[in-house]
Amino acid sequence: MTEPYALPVPKGYRVGVWEVREPLATGAFGSVYAARRVGESTELPPTAALKFLPTGTATPRRLSHLRDLIEREVELYRRLRHPRLVRMYETLTVDDPDRPELDGATVLVLERAEGSLSALLAATPRPEAGPALLAQICEGLAQLHEAGWVHGDLKPANVLLMADGSVRLADFNMAAELEGTHAYTPAFSTPDYTPPELLWTEIGERGRRIRPSADVWAFGVLAHLVLTDTFPLPGATPTARRDAAAAYARGTDELRLSPELPEEWRQIASACLTRTHEDRIAGDALLRRVRSAAAGVAHRPFRLPLPHPARRRFRRTLAAVGAASAATALAALAYGISVWADGTPGGSGSGATADVSAADYGASELRTDRGIPPAYRLLIVETAHDCDQRDVTPVLIAAMLKVESDFDPDLSDPANDEYGIARWTPRVLRWWMNEDGTPGETVPQPPFPPAESIPAMGRYLCWIAPRLEPGARGDRRVLIATAYRTSYKTVNKAGGIPPQTRAYADRVAHYLKEYTVPGG
Repeated sequence: MTEPYALPVPKGYRVGVWEVREPLATGAFGSVYAARRVGESTELPPTAALKFLPTGTATPRRLSHLRDLIEREVELYRRLRHPRLVRMYETLTVDDPDRPELDGATVLVLERAEGSLSALLAATPRPEAGPALLAQICEGLAQLHEAGWVHGDLKPANVLLMADGSVRLADFNMAAELEGTHAYTPAFSTPDYTPPELLWTEIGERGRRIRPSADVWAFGVLAHLVLTDTFPLPGATPTARRDAAAAYARGTDELRLSPELPEEWRQIASACLTRTHEDRIAGDALLRRVRSAAAGVAHRPFRLPLPHPARRRFRRTLAAVGAASAATALAALAYGISVWADGTPGGSGSGATADVSAADYGASELRTDRGIPPAYRLLIVETAHDCDQRDVTPVLIAAMLKVESDFDPDLSDPANDEYGIARWTPRVLRWWMNEDGTPGETVPQPPFPPAESIPAMGRYLCWIAPRLEPGARGDRRVLIATAYRTSYKTVNKAGGIPPQTRAYADRVAHYLKEYTVPGG
């Protein structure tokens, strides 16, 4: 099954002088398609990549969020032209009332790449061209920082590889212009590349304060991954590595770099991955050291896998990208708390959520006298709130967690390859574990903490809900839960609850009633 795109655009669709061809990539907020120029132009190239961003139709909350992200990216493209930053040729707006899903969408016409660093690492975990690629990535960061901007989301998926072997930095919707020593960015990012000081930072009205040193930390992680095929901090999941970063920042653990990292690169990684931003190497000094380390390695061209639409077949027929947007509250939850086993905040560094009264949270939306552990109410309620589908409610998520695991965070069912409070299969969880809608770099390994499992469940439920046919018989919430256990196609084909899942559906329906607040 071909993975669905956040914004489906049919092949042959025309926007300006461009004709849409094959899909290239997708994320939570938009989709990218190859395009060819069919109109006359002396300034535009014959091919490009079209990034469709759905600014025309959305809930008011999500619409405002999307517009902010798009404005950031467009502003940077318009003001900066550097050889290591992907080029934007023009911006367009779709005017097509007959296609409401596309009408009003913003389209960025971008330089066409051959692939991404993510694809290269997936095909060749230790690319021979690693040092040369890292030198170009560092040049791109230096160009951004010198111009007064912070990238804010440096990771393999945002490093594009061109046909001539050169590198471009891309995806600037988290980028922000410096105001003195700081910039302000949206309050979420990819945890594996986020420095410890930002994992639990205070979030103000303008977002999160960020320094160029955050990009330096991300580069250190990236370099370690490219050169050793491992992350510099231990852990099988992003949550575990986040906790390791916190322990390192507090001084209770040391940085343990891979012994396979060459000595010169070991020194570079250590200078990037310091406990505090004050001790981190500055951009100019970093670029000099990276160029020196890469100079002794003969340039070898990278080899990308053959391009084709990504295809996956999972037991649950999952898609690669969730439809839910990542809101500030969920970002803080997913990366900023220790899960409370006894209903009280636990662990140092639990951040802004530490003052929440777990015993009382969510009482207006969930029955607090029916056995829902206080430890998980905050996660359950905020996860549901982040979805714009009205049937994905705190009661539904709580009922499903009860049926799936009886709220057991340590559930282990190797026979079915399912683990944790939401019974995730590792290779399936990979596609839903990141808040920005991108899959994890590697297949995660259990245990899966609730702070990771519950938000991932919400993202998947939010994707399922609009794909269930309106005519399917039964409570929509129960149908969504059944699709989580099987697939939305199975439910649609049966026109309701499939016979083989009736017992499961009945249990979910029972707890939906059990957990609903009277009069709610």
